[in-house]
Amino acid sequence: MSTTTAQTSTRTIRDGAFGHATGLACRECGATQDLGPYYVCRECFGPLEISYDFPAITREQIEAGPANIWRYKALLPVPADIELSPNMEPGYTRLLRADNLGRELGIARLWVKDDSTNPTNSFKDRVVACALSAARELGSTVFACPSTGNLANAVAAAGARAGIKTVVFIPSNLETPKQVNSAVYTENLVAVDGNYDDVNRLAGEIAGEEDGWAFVNVNVRPFYAEGSKTLGYEIAEQLGWRLPDQIVIPVASGSQLTKVHKAFQELIKLGLVEDKPVKVFGAQATGCSPVSAAFREGWDAVKPVRPDTIAKSLAIGNPADGVYVLDIVRETGGAIADVSDDEVRDAIVLLARTEGVFTETAGGTTVGVLKKLVETGQLDPELETVVINTGHGLKTLDAVTDRVGARATIAPTYDAFVAAGIA
Repeated sequence: MSTTTAQTSTRTIRDGAFGHATGLACRECGATQDLGPYYVCRECFGPLEISYDFPAITREQIEAGPANIWRYKALLPVPADIELSPNMEPGYTRLLRADNLGRELGIARLWVKDDSTNPTNSFKDRVVACALSAARELGSTVFACPSTGNLANAVAAAGARAGIKTVVFIPSNLETPKQVNSAVYTENLVAVDGNYDDVNRLAGEIAGEEDGWAFVNVNVRPFYAEGSKTLGYEIAEQLGWRLPDQIVIPVASGSQLTKVHKAFQELIKLGLVEDKPVKVFGAQATGCSPVSAAFREGWDAVKPVRPDTIAKSLAIGNPADGVYVLDIVRETGGAIADVSDDEVRDAIVLLARTEGVFTETAGGTTVGVLKKLVETGQLDPELETVVINTGHGLKTLDAVTDRVGARATIAPTYDAFVAAGIA
């Protein structure tokens, strides 16, 4: 029996379980269906997205909410009492004015949205919080995910906090710190021989065969993906309820970019921010850059690739939202670019030494692409720009180990200090 059939036939969904969400709509053909553990359209097998009937809401109502993503609960597929359920309370991370980095790159007004300060040190805590809420409301008994690392960390921690059995699947060659950051929260860490796309296919098979399993980025993906909208909400609120001129976002599956753009459009429709154009840019590592390649070549489709990059959290060779990323970037006048692993490493060090922010390889990719976009003239350095840092550098220490370290080893004497030329 499939997961979707089992859950909907044995579980009555309580009123208001998904807040102001009204249903699921196909992003391809527009067909609609009821809310539930569905992720593909019954008519055309296209991807599904949450639809809403939003209430009137004011800035003041949002600002009076908690200092986490639940201040935006009226705009998410979660119940009104979401704060009462044990969760990691992610979000409302800092937006840093990055003048030092801006001067280095020649950008007049630059901000870093730093999501490395979330509970498990990545933006994945946001999406997992929404997926966990859906899993609860659907009566799921197992909380699971295929992951390139950060998602596994977030799912394992959230599952532990919620008291639900949690199983996370990762590629066997994942960075050791990310494996430890998952295994410390759950005994059910499963390493799979293969890359992320292989792990994801396995997750889809399990979701179709095992009853009661909620795979956050498979059968509850429409709910999970909505968590990324909160990045866009926060950026607008922290800028004083206005939108930036440009934003640079890392691309793995592509969902984060599409949802941040969706968030901006929702804020405009709700009258919470002034309508204005925002150029959206995507960042990939060259060793896994199928969306960047499609943009560069002018293709409408994204051709899958086999990942080979140190930016493992972005190493999705067949990105689910790749074509939608292309559409948004082209519509907004942005671009998608990629940088080499060496450029990723250099950008990690650059961000750390200009702004005191230690990012992982995904953030290094994004900052590296930001630099490249300025150098190639694709990004206007005079416009206000936001770049997203999605995770903490302690998760990918190996990436910069050979680039940093002690300048010198000296004897504990003043003469040795002088001889080293440090002053």
